[in-house]
Amino acid sequence: MIDRRMFPLMFAVFINIAGFSLILPLLPFYGPLFGAGAFEVALLFAAYSLGNVFGEIYWGRQSDRWGRRAVLVFTTTGAALTYVAFAFAPVLWLAIAIRIVNGFFGGTLSVAQGFLADASPPEQRAKAMGLFGSAFSLGFAFGPVIGGVFAGAGTSLADFRSPILIAAGLSAIAAIWSLVVLRDVNPPAGKARPLPKYSEGFAYVLTSPLLFRLFVISFFGIAAFASSEAVYGLWSEANFGWTARDLGFAFIAIGLGGLVVQLFLLHPLVVRFGEGRVITAGLLVIAASMLLQPILRDPYVAVALMGMLMVGHSLAFPTAGALTSRTAPVERQGSVMGLIMASNAFSRIVAPPAFGLIYEKAGHDVPWLAGAAMIVLFAVPFAIQLAGLTKRRAA
Repeated sequence: MIDRRMFPLMFAVFINIAGFSLILPLLPFYGPLFGAGAFEVALLFAAYSLGNVFGEIYWGRQSDRWGRRAVLVFTTTGAALTYVAFAFAPVLWLAIAIRIVNGFFGGTLSVAQGFLADASPPEQRAKAMGLFGSAFSLGFAFGPVIGGVFAGAGTSLADFRSPILIAAGLSAIAAIWSLVVLRDVNPPAGKARPLPKYSEGFAYVLTSPLLFRLFVISFFGIAAFASSEAVYGLWSEANFGWTARDLGFAFIAIGLGGLVVQLFLLHPLVVRFGEGRVITAGLLVIAASMLLQPILRDPYVAVALMGMLMVGHSLAFPTAGALTSRTAPVERQGSVMGLIMASNAFSRIVAPPAFGLIYEKAGHDVPWLAGAAMIVLFAVPFAIQLAGLTKRRAA
């Protein structure tokens, strides 16, 4: 049975992700008020990921020293303050800098996962991670709706202050909840664990056919997914005249698509077809949804296709992450998992601005086609090979 101490953590994760995702539908409309083009709007998306990289490395280690609860209280408080600063940022460069700091305080998924590992025995770990994924997806579904509903007409920066301050309020609630309700499962160790030896992990990955393919798949697949999020608001505004409110409701499809897959479909599909085939299917679903957006070009279909995009994401990448963890030996777990986290974060940093530039210079439909082509050419062939490797290993 799953430890009841994890349920307060799930609520904290839900509140925190709702606050983070609340901002996403606002950025394509908030950025242009600073005079930002598509490239700069994509930078606002990528800036959070840049801070996230350093946050995940730093806070995960510090949670060993101070305790998971203390770190979650401190970081959610910091996130609340940076949301307030973001709401009143006077110029674009300062807004981007604040997003980086906000991402640093938001880099606590490794802390939450560490809490889960503390509270769940190994045989219950998969269920615990499924519960974590469900809380994440639920927050991702509700947050953008709140952001869209409370956004104003979008003609001035002041129109977006209310939803951004609500995001600050949600982070403050998460901080109070973590302080009052959460309790550490294990006492703090008093010292931070050593940094993973990434060079050793990199050398090991290059010698492992399975891990090498998983890294390539995750890098290109997550790059395409993150880029589609960055251009979706700009593209839908240009094609359908959507506002931040319309985009917020459209993001429901993204969150609910992930929630349905993680609650009901992922485990049975992996058991029935194996990890390699599920990852391949997820990548093909992502590529198909991206390819169909500019072809079908209908507002209702656009929402359905974004839900389909999240379905593919929820099939491919949690499965890839779980397979990576099981494939890496115990003595290499820290370096390999830390390396894949850094690799995925790097793809979320570099790809959105690149696709924003493509959107700006090559045409509004080109990022969708480029993302689909990137997955089909660079990720799917490795996923097909992966299916063969996992099948032989199981045999």
